[in-house]
Amino acid sequence: MSSRTQDGMELPGTPLKRALTTPLLYFFILGDVLGAGVYVLVGQVAAESGGAVWVPLAVALGMALLTASSYAELATKYPRAGGAAHYAMLAYGPFAGFFVGFCMLAAGIVSAAGLARGFGGDYLRVFVSLPVAWVVVLFLGSLALLNARGIRESTRANVAATVIEVAGLLLVVGLGVWVILRGDGDVGRLAQLGTAENAPAAAVLSGSLLAFYSFVGFETSANVAEETREPRRSYPRALFGALATAGVVYALVGAAASSAVSTSSLVRSSGPLLAVVEAAGGVPVQLFSVIALVAVANGALLTGIMSSRLAYGMARDGLLPAFLTRVLPGRRTPWAAIGTTTLLSALLAVTGDVATLASTLVLLLLAVFFLVNIAVLRLRNDVVARDHFTTPTGVALLGAASCVLLASQFEGQVWVRGSTVLAVGALLAWVAARRHHSR
Repeated sequence: MSSRTQDGMELPGTPLKRALTTPLLYFFILGDVLGAGVYVLVGQVAAESGGAVWVPLAVALGMALLTASSYAELATKYPRAGGAAHYAMLAYGPFAGFFVGFCMLAAGIVSAAGLARGFGGDYLRVFVSLPVAWVVVLFLGSLALLNARGIRESTRANVAATVIEVAGLLLVVGLGVWVILRGDGDVGRLAQLGTAENAPAAAVLSGSLLAFYSFVGFETSANVAEETREPRRSYPRALFGALATAGVVYALVGAAASSAVSTSSLVRSSGPLLAVVEAAGGVPVQLFSVIALVAVANGALLTGIMSSRLAYGMARDGLLPAFLTRVLPGRRTPWAAIGTTTLLSALLAVTGDVATLASTLVLLLLAVFFLVNIAVLRLRNDVVARDHFTTPTGVALLGAASCVLLASQFEGQVWVRGSTVLAVGALLAWVAARRHHSR
């Protein structure tokens, strides 16, 4: 197939502004990963795996790196908004392109909704108790305005927020060590792998399934490759550097939290890291709650950026209504896509809980990740003029296999919800493919 007619290689006339440098992209990915799960989900991971929460976190990181390697090849080979949807369309045609794009778009909307609900949980209630609907509308609306202001402004806000996030997580590590040193902790919990319901092997798999949610933010970066300067050099460095940083931080946080606080306390809290701060004492819970709220807001901001760019890219490829390609004249941001995805996230946020939204999100993303890993191999014969990263064939195959393994761990209820979404996506993809071929 001809890369010149399908990959948009030169992109001289892109309406989007190329403003992302390697450091900005690194902080973009790191901020999305760090803000996505650890502040909210570490308790649920402990419920599945026991006190050794660092084990499923490490396994989830390894699985994420496999698929991230495939993204690194495709994003540097085809640096366009639309990300996985664009790769699937090149590899398999408009049906697969729309289906993957629909799953990614649904996952992004679900993720923003889950984070909006997380924002209104125990961390916010330290200061004020407000109806969920009010929190969701104000929270997502404010982030949409920042998103529409510009990619440079959004990513600079992300840099500041990411620094705050890392500081907060390192504070948790320090407080956990303090609790242990004064004799109130129990490092023995770090070896407690398994629960009354799960044997050790099952505990690792089920815990990794939830822990995987904490790393999935990396895929959002593929949708801003078109707004990145020198993606061949910048993207792999930023991607792998951010995931490695997040993995180290997560392992330390998981170990500190599990050692300092009983597993049952972590499981009961919707703000589990706040329990570590309370156990340690000496640090106002209000201070840490602000840090956690910044982290959750940052994750939602970056997810909103991904969703809007994906919707914009799919609309430009003819897979969604052309209305979504409208761009603000001065700011050069896709305002129609931003408004539409924000509205859908707000509607979903008032009807679901965090754990349910997280499980549905992971199932949708596993379908996407499986197809991305296979698309890498499918597109190997498509030679482009630009230099790009290349992942080993075995790594791509292991990435696909890891998606199947994780998907096998879902409970029946999750499959019912997820299959419904996937079926809707397949139906809409069939309609979109017929429209595409009839042109």
